[in-house]
Amino acid sequence: MFARILAAVVVVAAAAMALVLAWPQVLGLEQSRLVAQAVAMRGLAAAIAIVLVVVLTLFALLWVGGRRFIASLAIVALLFAGINGVVLASRGFGGPGFPTPGDGAVTVLSWNTLGEAPSAEDVADLIVETAADVAALPESTWEYASELVAILASRGVVMQPFTSAYDTISKSRSTTILVSAELGEYRADTSAPTTSVLPSVVAAPVDGDGPTFVGVHAVAPVEGDMAGWRFDLQWLAAQCSPDGLAGAPGGVIMAGDFNSTIDHWARLASPDTPGAVLGSCVDSAAQADAGGLGTWPAFLPQALGSPIDHVVHSAAWRTTGFRVIGTLDGSGSDHRPILAQLDPAG
Repeated sequence: MFARILAAVVVVAAAAMALVLAWPQVLGLEQSRLVAQAVAMRGLAAAIAIVLVVVLTLFALLWVGGRRFIASLAIVALLFAGINGVVLASRGFGGPGFPTPGDGAVTVLSWNTLGEAPSAEDVADLIVETAADVAALPESTWEYASELVAILASRGVVMQPFTSAYDTISKSRSTTILVSAELGEYRADTSAPTTSVLPSVVAAPVDGDGPTFVGVHAVAPVEGDMAGWRFDLQWLAAQCSPDGLAGAPGGVIMAGDFNSTIDHWARLASPDTPGAVLGSCVDSAAQADAGGLGTWPAFLPQALGSPIDHVVHSAAWRTTGFRVIGTLDGSGSDHRPILAQLDPAG
């Protein structure tokens, strides 16, 4: 009798833990320590759960006395894998290709360079190949940006560089954004602080005509930085409010390494904006049915990785295309580049 009760307690505890890890939003735990890290890796977690189901099934076949208990754990693992699979499938693993850009369309590229691991030539090649109007480059310094601008200028592409750096000791504490001269003259807006540990950079149109761009680098949710991470997510959500950058005439477009997934933003989404996931902003990947594709780490298949790199935008824009670029996995960065095409919503 005691063994049966203990087995039931273990199964119920496993089911409760599986529920928390599969959908922590139910209890408001999506930004909690350990849970935040686990839910960020839905694809990998589902794959591990499937392997666990196979192993438990084999044990159940071999151990008659514990068959019911082990089979119950296998069912919990299967349900956990199923929930994660359904969530990822609902967010999409890649939609149709990019349509022909409409009038006023903006193509946004983002790539965390891991301290400039890819050469400036490689990044310039990608900008030219994708015809990017904006490139957000977390962990890239002013010197790197200047080299990029020079290479692009030699190919007939004129970009305006803006870099924010908290120090010059670590390249991870610099973030650069390049804005095409064809979008008009831009300036760095340094009037307010941005993300806490790693810098984000704001580029605003000088004449007020056009979107405000933000090159994003939120700190990772690791031990010692959880408070800073939560602050960064709050700051990003605030920019996507009418009182923030989203209230500017051209709206806001933010791109970069958010070190978070849509799950972590559950309590930061505006209920008044359809499809909003962060403040009143929508996520381009989710809008293009590609929100289930992982961008980090680059050595894992996209279906198993974590989608922590994003392009999000306010209601002044709509996503017409998005893709995760998987052809540069050997470039040195642990992130994959992402590309989004946005048209004016009007």
